[in-house]
Amino acid sequence: MSPARSDGVRLRSHEWLLGRDELGFQHRGALRQLGLDMDGYVGQPVIGIASSWSELNPCNLSLRVMAEAVKAGVRQAGGIPLEFPTLSLGEDLMKPSAMMYRNLMAMEVEENLRAYPLDGVVLLGNCDKTIPAQLMAAASADLPAIQLNGGPRLAGSFRGRRVGSGTDLWRLWDEVRAGRLSEAEFEEVEKALYSGPGSCNVMGTASTMSALAEALGMMPAGSSSAVVNDKQRYATATAAGARIVEMVKDDLRPSAILTPAAFDNAVRVLLALGGSTNAVLHLLAIAGRALVPLTLERIDAASAAVPCLVDVQPAGSGLMEDLHAAGGVPAVMKRIAQWLDLDARTISGRSWKALLSEIVYAENETIRSLDRPVAPAPTLAVLRGSLAPSGAVLKVAAASRDLHRHQGPAVVFDTYAEMLARIDDPGLEVTPDSVLVLRNAGPKGGPGMPEWGMLPIPKKLQQAGVRDMVRVSDARMSGTSYGTCVLHIAPESAVGGPLALVRTGDRIRLDVGARRLDLEVPEEELGRRRAGWVPVESPHLRGYPLLYLKEVLQANEGCDFDFLRPRSESARRFVGPVVGRS
Repeated sequence: MSPARSDGVRLRSHEWLLGRDELGFQHRGALRQLGLDMDGYVGQPVIGIASSWSELNPCNLSLRVMAEAVKAGVRQAGGIPLEFPTLSLGEDLMKPSAMMYRNLMAMEVEENLRAYPLDGVVLLGNCDKTIPAQLMAAASADLPAIQLNGGPRLAGSFRGRRVGSGTDLWRLWDEVRAGRLSEAEFEEVEKALYSGPGSCNVMGTASTMSALAEALGMMPAGSSSAVVNDKQRYATATAAGARIVEMVKDDLRPSAILTPAAFDNAVRVLLALGGSTNAVLHLLAIAGRALVPLTLERIDAASAAVPCLVDVQPAGSGLMEDLHAAGGVPAVMKRIAQWLDLDARTISGRSWKALLSEIVYAENETIRSLDRPVAPAPTLAVLRGSLAPSGAVLKVAAASRDLHRHQGPAVVFDTYAEMLARIDDPGLEVTPDSVLVLRNAGPKGGPGMPEWGMLPIPKKLQQAGVRDMVRVSDARMSGTSYGTCVLHIAPESAVGGPLALVRTGDRIRLDVGARRLDLEVPEEELGRRRAGWVPVESPHLRGYPLLYLKEVLQANEGCDFDFLRPRSESARRFVGPVVGRS
């Protein structure tokens, strides 16, 4: 048991800092080295500020300034702020996939919380995988925690119109491939899209996961959609610093917030946003850490009712700044309140019912009414069938309606490199009815399940005016992407899933209404192919990639590591260190 301070409150940090022996001397001395006035220390809460700031990750460049605002709030509330860096997962520069390192970042954040004298934490992230990793760590550590994001970047413009990072990149790159846009013009696009720090300014994975952190109750209401330089963002950060001190005193932990109701709310907000398919993986992973039984079936059941209401790219036409001006996530939640559990608790200590009762927003075109959605339900579908026994995901809101029911012959690519080498070959035997298949791109096959699922339309079809085709893979795709792309096929091909057995010319049937994805090949023939299947040998023989290959779960379980998911409440218990000599 930790020593008690004069008011009887016991905190983790007291084990390190209140002792009057040589260890207390050593621990307090370490904080004196930081310039802290330990003469006045009487047991104040110690608050960690976990920041993924890095020049390797321009999405997160604003977090250094935000950390200072959080520190100011912690100090105002009588706490001691200690900032520490974490691994930073940047989508633009990190290869083969930031997804492969999400679990490593979650482990690092959790172990920092375990090993140091911290009573609570404010988590600072922004890019796609940083916020999921931090939330996974928060669920595992179960110390009082607040999640903050850095915000979407400001919009640039090309030819007099705003452009959305990611979505317009893919659209305009197709124009280059089809010969309708010059390389010099595309260089102008590059300058417009990468207009400054911040995350993608469309409803990609970064914006989706920030919004879902808010819907889960872990991020201050109304804060996720504010652009990177919004002055209110820094006021929110200061308030979060003060609030986390109160949460420590009240012992308000993620386990009281990340409940089944919170995850059901987040799923429904995901659907209303027309958000990224990557969010399915991340919600499954966070829920697994929190011992919440979230499944693909539960997600698909919710998708039957909730339409896409938010007119933001790629499902719509606007940008994140439009959503923020329209009232942000709270306004979306108020619009779909009939499907939410408003008794769910938030970091404010209040329920969503109380918070939304104070929200007033004007009717607008960005958040549509239920009778005039951007896309009807389902906005996301979970598919099963002979090609995806454990499930696959399709973002229906970004798919072509005329392809919702489709049969066609497969054109198979065994690797991403092979696809790149062949896709623009004039001799490629492909028609608009073909189904493009990419395998060996899943959690183990990638490794790390890269965002390769939006396979490019073959050049000769692009030039003929084809804009979409059915594409099938065990990969992910960027949340900024679009098209009829069936993703996350489980089990993946690298472990011998049915995708490994597909051959060019086999017919594949997609039926979104029936939630089916089937390979039209007799089981007898599949048995012969299965007998001759040989797994692709991985080049990774050591280090973290080898650990990843050994331990990663399949997409239908969120791609977490099996050993990081607790099996019971007792197994979930966060065991701190024995405080003694190192």
